[in-house]
Amino acid sequence: MKSRNAMVQALRQHWPEYLIEGWALGMFMMSAGVVTTLFEYPSSPVHGAIANADLRRALIGVAMGLTAMALIYSPWGQRSGAHMNPAVTLTFWRLGKVARSDAWWYVLAQFIGGTLGVLITSRLLSNAFTAPPVNYAMTLPGAVGATAAFIAEVIISALLMSMVLHVSNSRYARFTGVCAGLMVATYISLEAPLSGMSMNPARSFASAWPAQQWQHFWIYLIAPVLGMQAAATLYQRRHRVACAKLQHPTTQRCIHCGYEPAVLRVTTKPYSGEVL
Repeated sequence: MKSRNAMVQALRQHWPEYLIEGWALGMFMMSAGVVTTLFEYPSSPVHGAIANADLRRALIGVAMGLTAMALIYSPWGQRSGAHMNPAVTLTFWRLGKVARSDAWWYVLAQFIGGTLGVLITSRLLSNAFTAPPVNYAMTLPGAVGATAAFIAEVIISALLMSMVLHVSNSRYARFTGVCAGLMVATYISLEAPLSGMSMNPARSFASAWPAQQWQHFWIYLIAPVLGMQAAATLYQRRHRVACAKLQHPTTQRCIHCGYEPAVLRVTTKPYSGEVL
């Protein structure tokens, strides 16, 4: 009962942040759907104009990296922290920087928002998006197989979280979103042939559920969480984590560390960007 009351209270107080998390991943998935269809649907004029598959993939990576940056630095993204990923949220929860109730609402919103983004895209683009080769922009193992895909997902997820922790807890914190976008672009360009480049259970679920293709979903459910938790464990041995936000502007409240803009409280010290 106590846990249920905490969940209800958190929903009443923090529902804008939860909606933002759902919105953010939904927008990311809509962008992924439109961009992938534009470059990979055989009848697309862009696909016809760019015959080189590696170049098309690199351009998709650039587009998705820019999408990630735009969402992270948007006013809404700055308010929620722009996790957009259950693996990120659960890592900060394990680090003690996200309350349990907030973590579970974040995760639920991310799964729902991402799935709605794919469903909306499928309605807008129809068979161009849902049929092969685009196939709902699913994340699937490449020719090297499921084992290699699992290992690759663990590695890229660990590297991403390591970057987030090191940059966001330094004087260069404002560049966390830029670094994240660059990593997304690089991974799509170079790593996608191995695993499809997910790093995100909700992102993979959002494509797998409408397509009803679950054969390899376990990879994207387990590997990102495992990789990010491992990175956080290594980081925590020598460093402290300030907050769960990727961006921490002074104009937005923070439900994770308690910061309120332009409000002086005895019990809350305004976030300074320094490691606490």
